[in-house]
Amino acid sequence: MIYTKKQEGIANKIDDLSDISNWKNWKWQLKHAITTLEQFEYLTGIRFDESERKELQETFKIFPLSITPYYLSLIHKENFRNDPVFKQAFGSVQELTTLNSEHSDPLSEEKDSPVEGITHRYPDRVLFHVSNLCAMYCRHCTRKRKVGDDSYIPSMSQMQKGIEYIKNTPQVRDVLLSGGDPFMLPDEMIDWLLSEITAIPHVEVVRIGTRIPVVLPYRVTDKLVSILKKYQPLWINTHFNHPNELTCSSREALAMLADGGFPLGNQSVLLADVNDCPRIMRNLVHKLAQNRVRPYYLYQCDLSEGLSHFRTPVGKGIEIMESLVGHTSGFARPTYVIDAPGGGGKIPVMPNYIISWSTNKVVLRNYEGVITTYREPDSYEAKNCDRDCDHCTLDLNIREADKMEAIGIEKLLSNDNDTVSLIPENNERLQRRYDNE
Repeated sequence: MIYTKKQEGIANKIDDLSDISNWKNWKWQLKHAITTLEQFEYLTGIRFDESERKELQETFKIFPLSITPYYLSLIHKENFRNDPVFKQAFGSVQELTTLNSEHSDPLSEEKDSPVEGITHRYPDRVLFHVSNLCAMYCRHCTRKRKVGDDSYIPSMSQMQKGIEYIKNTPQVRDVLLSGGDPFMLPDEMIDWLLSEITAIPHVEVVRIGTRIPVVLPYRVTDKLVSILKKYQPLWINTHFNHPNELTCSSREALAMLADGGFPLGNQSVLLADVNDCPRIMRNLVHKLAQNRVRPYYLYQCDLSEGLSHFRTPVGKGIEIMESLVGHTSGFARPTYVIDAPGGGGKIPVMPNYIISWSTNKVVLRNYEGVITTYREPDSYEAKNCDRDCDHCTLDLNIREADKMEAIGIEKLLSNDNDTVSLIPENNERLQRRYDNE
């Protein structure tokens, strides 16, 4: 058979892939990532008609393709159009549709970035972007604008700027390493980065967000675990969206991390036609719990460009949560959240179990629909808290606890100030008052 030059390159890649002795070598997996439509078709035997191929090529110009051979092997090729792995890994022409409500940076991470690489949104914690590279480019990624951008791979000197910001911001007690994927960094870089951050006195907890156990489980090596074990407490959150992703290899990677002493969590994204089903989600959280991974968040899909085909109504997430409450262990239920556009942070969205209440009774319903009453205490005397912790009479033995300033709704509930309402900026009614003064 006579090959064209392009076909020869693909054929050579196939020959390399046939050498399964390297299959569990994570660097080999990355070297042989599937990055073109031609490679995907050649390896899977899946064929697209010419019009769809042209649209897909246009999609990949904007949102690149990259799939590890491992994750590619999980696709059910006979029913690929409906396969959850295929939908998360392979592009769709629907990604070229951008709605007015969608944004390149829907969470305003860059606006909340005091220095390059740092997003500081919450008072006591920061997100540290340490890589733009991922083992696979997930089609539903909220940072599609950045992932795969080889022009930005932070150097140690760039990361040092983020470290200096953390050092100079004493209220930061929690640092989340994100990307891209932090585990795409070399072992030596991970070691250096963790040593620098954990040496900061006011940093109490370091977290790592990674999808490596899902798409490249062989990256979790004995050497990596031994490096991570030096920097406890270290929390690791991964990103399984479907039960089919919990393979023997991924379970082995999770076991290595759990045996290393790291608390494991999982953050799923609710995706249309992938996991928007109570039965699928229940099976996923059960499998996660079996593998010592606590379901942490279930995210409503963000308003990133080209993701409209992945988004479900919020009501679908509520329905799924209704199917979990009462039907599975409390620790196996994630918190369903919407990450607010514009940088408002994660907002919990849950079914309503309070039906009504009066001065001394609360009327509640349970997962079965049983309606019950909880009686409030008659003898409770409210204590006015002025937040003067140094002179507090409660013997709670928390003298090392930080003092807190109330904000938001908490401020309205607090007794230490006279605030009675929170008024949005540019309120027309109040502006008229000021104009008439």
